[in-house]
Amino acid sequence: MYPIGFTLLVLAAFGVRARRGHLSRALRALIAFGVVGFVASSMSIAAGPSAQAATASVPLGTASNYSVLAASTVTNTGPSLLTGNAGVWPGTAVTGFPPGIVAPPSTIEAATAVAQQAQADLSVAYSDAAGRPVSGTTPTDLGGQQLQAGVYSGPGKSALTLTGTLVLDGAGDSSSVFIFQTSSTLITASASTVSLINGAQECHVFWQVGSSATLGTGSSLAGSILALTSITVTGNSAVRGRALAMNGAVTLDTDSFVEPTCAQLPPPTTTTMLPTTTTMLPTTT
Repeated sequence: MYPIGFTLLVLAAFGVRARRGHLSRALRALIAFGVVGFVASSMSIAAGPSAQAATASVPLGTASNYSVLAASTVTNTGPSLLTGNAGVWPGTAVTGFPPGIVAPPSTIEAATAVAQQAQADLSVAYSDAAGRPVSGTTPTDLGGQQLQAGVYSGPGKSALTLTGTLVLDGAGDSSSVFIFQTSSTLITASASTVSLINGAQECHVFWQVGSSATLGTGSSLAGSILALTSITVTGNSAVRGRALAMNGAVTLDTDSFVEPTCAQLPPPTTTTMLPTTTTMLPTTT
């Protein structure tokens, strides 16, 4: 509304004067108008912008059971280790296991109804992640950034790269969700890292990639990659999450996939102090 200073200027402009002992009706009205405006303005400033609603996680459905899911082929070289399923649909080829290992009870699902359902669920999840409104714009290279929960993209949803370390800060909230969107590619450099601090959880990190993703040699990524086309994970990379490709292949080379953690932080403890009561007994002389 209007601050007091503005009201005083209005009063001076109109030449409204107070008669001794009481104020004119016009003066009282203008002062009231100014005071109400000042109070409303102060309340607005004190309240500040309304807090954004917490970002909901991306529902993966049965695709969450997979370390690797492809449409055409899954190809592995070397002793890669998957703690989740390896699947393909509508393609039929999952090659390189062994020497790759899918740790029980996880299995290989090649052209099965289970893999088909996982691909259907992936399609829903991809559309969900791609449709989220962007809450923050990052540089094209995410290296050196420290980000809190939100939906992020580069300028114009450009290609994303990662050189060095990206830190995701949960700010003490284990339900914090991080979604990265690109209409193009995601490429991480060799030895790049995604680090989680202050309660951020791997199960709430998502990479929505409009083309293909490539992880550099020895890189470490947290979260689930949802790629429209293909995913290549080069030698000795570690993924604390998933590589899920809708229309193309997933290629591995001596990599490790660990199911993303989703541990909940313990609730804060509250200590209640009970009032103490002192009873004074009368004294008798």
